[in-house]
Amino acid sequence: MMRFVFSLMIAVALSPNAAIAQDKPSKAKSWNLTGQVKARFDAKVVDMLCEVSGGAACADKCGGGTQQLGVVRKSDGRLFPVSKNGQPIFSGAMADLLPYCNKDVEVDGLLAGEGDIKIYQVQLIREQGTKKWNKTSGFTKAWRKQFPDAGKKGPWFRNDPRIAKQLAADGWLGLGKEADVAYAKDEVE
Repeated sequence: MMRFVFSLMIAVALSPNAAIAQDKPSKAKSWNLTGQVKARFDAKVVDMLCEVSGGAACADKCGGGTQQLGVVRKSDGRLFPVSKNGQPIFSGAMADLLPYCNKDVEVDGLLAGEGDIKIYQVQLIREQGTKKWNKTSGFTKAWRKQFPDAGKKGPWFRNDPRIAKQLAADGWLGLGKEADVAYAKDEVE
């Protein structure tokens, strides 16, 4: 059942059900992403699974960080999955969106993708009725809070214990350590 709901969620989110045009002038910075369009609009932050299931698969507080979040554009009801924040590390936007779960916001960022199939990269967010924009750069701060004892040298992903555990289990290629050794041997010869 969950596989069906997830497939439905992707189909609805990525369907060409409305024009891509932005509602307001954007201050978003270009990332040179495929098919990017600057997009600033009023929206509601939602739990994607809850939204596409019509409320049948909702978790408290948008899953508290366990569910994919998206934004529903107010002008046309279009749902966009939010895949990235404003940081240059492609880490997602959960830390930045979760405080706005089920709230009306204004977002500024980039829609990216081919044709009408777009995902959203949010760079700025503010709750409706407020003047101050918040930069979406919360991932590394939230990560440091979650893993205070992780190494401080180098990029976060080199120090993430979850990634280290996965690499230890499956190797760098994801095919097991034996495959890593065979690949390295082939590359040296």
